[in-house]
Formats: sequence, structure tokens, C-alpha cells
Amino acid sequence: MMNKQQIVGLKELRENTEKYVEQIRKGKSFTVFRRSKPIFKITPVDEWGDEGSWETVIDFRELNGEGVLAEDILSSLKRLRTNKTN
Repeated sequence: MMNKQQIVGLKELRENTEKYVEQIRKGKSFTVFRRSKPIFKITPVDEWGDEGSWETVIDFRELNGEGVLAEDILSSLKRLRTNKTN
């Protein structure tokens, strides 16, 4: 597996910010060095905001090996909501 993280000098980053922003958008990460010492890392933001961590609430494959149709789930949720308001 190829290491996506690369090293860049602080001066280089300042002088070519747009070049690095574009590379970060493509998934690359950088460790920024100043005077031969690492000072911070730049990594792409997880657009969903969950940093890749998901919690399984229910696995519908347990009900049916192929899963459950979203329409069926939504209609069940609507029925539940209707029953609670009555």
C-alpha cells in the first residue's frame, strides 16, 4: 500500500498553497516541517463529519439475507409515528 502522507516545508506550503489544497482535495495528507522539525499535519476533511466511524444500530440482513427495501422501512416508520400521535 502506498503511503499517502508526504513531507512539505512551511515556506513551500505558504508559497504554493493552492497546489497543496488541490492535492489535499484528492486525498493526500502532508506533514509540515519548519527548521527540520514537524509542526503540524494537514489531512482531508471527512465530508460526512464522522471520520469514518459508523455505529451499527440494526442490521436488516438479520431479518432477510438480502436486506430490507428502504420503502418498507419508511412506511413502517410512518405507521409508528401515526400510532404515537393517536
